[in-house]
Amino acid sequence: MKQEESLYSMVPTSFASLTYYYDRVLPRIQQCGVVRFTLTDARLANNGLPDEVQKLRCRVNYEALRFSEAIQQTGRRIVSLLRQKGPFLVLHLRYEKDMVAFTGCVEGLTKQEIIEVTEMRYSHEGWKHKSINSKSRREHGSCPLTPEETALTLQALDIHTNTTIYIAAGKIYKEEKRMEKLTMAYPNLVRKEVVLEPWELRPFINHADQMAALDYIVAIESDIFIPTFGGNMAKAVEGHRRYMGFKTTILLDREILVKLIDDYNKGTLSWDEFALMVKKTHQNLVGKPQRRKEIPDHPRYEDFFHSNPQECLPPLAC
Repeated sequence: MKQEESLYSMVPTSFASLTYYYDRVLPRIQQCGVVRFTLTDARLANNGLPDEVQKLRCRVNYEALRFSEAIQQTGRRIVSLLRQKGPFLVLHLRYEKDMVAFTGCVEGLTKQEIIEVTEMRYSHEGWKHKSINSKSRREHGSCPLTPEETALTLQALDIHTNTTIYIAAGKIYKEEKRMEKLTMAYPNLVRKEVVLEPWELRPFINHADQMAALDYIVAIESDIFIPTFGGNMAKAVEGHRRYMGFKTTILLDREILVKLIDDYNKGTLSWDEFALMVKKTHQNLVGKPQRRKEIPDHPRYEDFFHSNPQECLPPLAC
């Protein structure tokens, strides 16, 4: 905890209980009036809290908190323009250079590209994990799907080739090369940079969080949402879409998918066999009512509250 110009800043404990906030945080608020949290992700426990507290979290997350009016208006405009072409799918395609470097997932990269992203990871002081076994991570489902793997997955799920697919992401690493198969399979790929006029996007262009906020608005309003990696934004969108009435959110089982994809690429599975198994794997992973997975003493590995706020959903959801 530190004091900056009479404003106290602190990093709250991850997955903390209410007792922590009563004993550690409340006294500081009473003393200072305002306390600034420098980190806000997963700072309150997922489970073991009174229902009234969980419901308050939902009211705050989904009703009280708002993006700025400029962000809301621009996000709604993107949605309106996409709707003019009919239903659309949002693909949260996490394959930016920093994501590839951070996860250490190098499937499909050249030797020089592997060196490049590895050097980036080692140069970033805030990233704790330096030596990473990419093959092992991928086999355990801990890697974001590559654009090529994503193309196969969408085709196996019978996503029609004419579907408008909005890419919610930053700049894809080695985009021209890595996006080729996905673009060939789905020619109606769009981004906010394509949907909007340059002047409409200009106020947000140098603000990564605001650009992500635009993607968030489009993602919660889409007919289908598919994240290729389970980061904070993907989890937040998943939970918000549940709160909005269990809108279709296809939660890819990457551990099973990469094995199926490898078997298909090796010729062990025919296309029909591959597609059937992909569909069966995901028939119950579409954002429908289910209980959160709880892992006592290991909250980091259980389902996060904001991905499935079951206490705020209809009783049948539990």
